[in-house]
Amino acid sequence: MDLSIVIVNYRSRAKLLNCLASLVDDSSPGLSREIIVVENHSGDDLSDLPGRYNDLKLIVSQKNLGMGGGNNLGIDIAMGACVLILNPDTIIRPGTIMTLWRYLQDNPTVGLVAPKLLYPDGSLQYSCSRFPNFFTPILRRTFLGNYFAASRDSFMMMDFNHDEIREVDWLMGSCLMFKKNLPVENGQLFTPRFDERYFMYFEDTDLCRTIWTNGFRVIYNPEAVIIHDHQRESAKHPWYIALFRDRITWIHISSWFKYFKKWGFKPRHP
Repeated sequence: MDLSIVIVNYRSRAKLLNCLASLVDDSSPGLSREIIVVENHSGDDLSDLPGRYNDLKLIVSQKNLGMGGGNNLGIDIAMGACVLILNPDTIIRPGTIMTLWRYLQDNPTVGLVAPKLLYPDGSLQYSCSRFPNFFTPILRRTFLGNYFAASRDSFMMMDFNHDEIREVDWLMGSCLMFKKNLPVENGQLFTPRFDERYFMYFEDTDLCRTIWTNGFRVIYNPEAVIIHDHQRESAKHPWYIALFRDRITWIHISSWFKYFKKWGFKPRHP
């Protein structure tokens, strides 16, 4: 099989159905594929989906494993040579999947590729970034970012033409395609998986950094495009309120410390 598409659902049934409809419209002629939907213990009833889509497999998790853990359930049973991680709040534009898949086939040094993301109104969503330094989350979430705007904007890679294919440090995890088995030293194979120590946030940063560390490149390819109805859950409240009221903020902070404990404090740029 050529491709396994993994979608983790958490209280997103309506958006998931729109995402699946876009996958039907983009049938990717010539690609054999499967769709793996992981219901991440959110309470959504998705039992009707396998009967509605012939190529769909449903996994119902017995606990909420977070974004990384939920995706790993799909990755572990994936039969495809390539895996596409896809959020349920995305709409695939026709041709996107084939563009990403062909790019991986034509570029053996590339381990992961992702498309351009657009908001529903058609405006650009900044989806590729440089690896963070320890203070990057503070600059993004507090008033201090106004005083260090150049550093904040550099992290979000606002300084290049987003219509160009290029290497990047990491990409937002809403749509990522990678080869399931990457050859590394001594004939061994490396299978990209998410580090489940991150319940949410930094799992996509960590995955891309792991791929770079294993000798493969990470590529932003704007010739492929998806619509992403992105909501920053950790930024719903001002930082001084979120610290006291928002559980998601504390999950973000926890992942921040785990990331720097694992990788150290010096950003790595390819």
